Amino acid sequence: MEVILLTNVKGQGKEGDIINVSPGYARNFLLPRKLAVEATEAARKDLAAKREEEQKHAAVEKARAEELKEQLQKQRVTIVTQAGEGGRLFGAVTTKHIGDALAAEGIDVDKRKIQLSEPIKSLGSHQVQVKLHPEVTATLVVDVRNS
Repeated sequence: MEVILLTNVKGQGKEGDIINVSPGYARNFLLPRKLAVEATEAARKDLAAKREEEQKHAAVEKARAEELKEQLQKQRVTIVTQAGEGGRLFGAVTTKHIGDALAAEGIDVDKRKIQLSEPIKSLGSHQVQVKLHPEVTATLVVDVRNS
C-alpha cells in the first residue's frame, strides 16, 4: 500500500515521501496516528502543490537574504569598549555586542547567525561571517575602538 508521510517517521522516510508499506502497518499505525495519508490521486496533487509553494517560499527567503547580504557588505559596525596596554580588551566582543550594534543601526540580524570562532579580544578591524541563509553568507567588518 502506498502512503504519503505527513511527518518524518524513523526507519521509513521523511515528510512528503511516498513510500510503500504493508496494509496492516498503514491501517494500524501510520493512519490512526496521522503520520501518513493514503496516496490517492488527490493527495498526490496536494503534495505537488505544497512542494511548489515551499519552493516559492524558499526562493523569497533566499532573495531576502541576498538583499540583506548586500546591505551588510557595505556596512561597517563600530564597537567602543575599554582596552588596556597593547590593545587588549578588558572583556571581549561577542555576537551579542555585534547584534546589538547592528540593531542600533536599524539592521535586524539574529545573534545566532553571526559566526565567531572565538570572541574578539583586541582592538582593530575584524571580519565576521554572518550566515543569513544556508546558501548565503555575508562578511561584516567590525571595528573595535578604545573608549
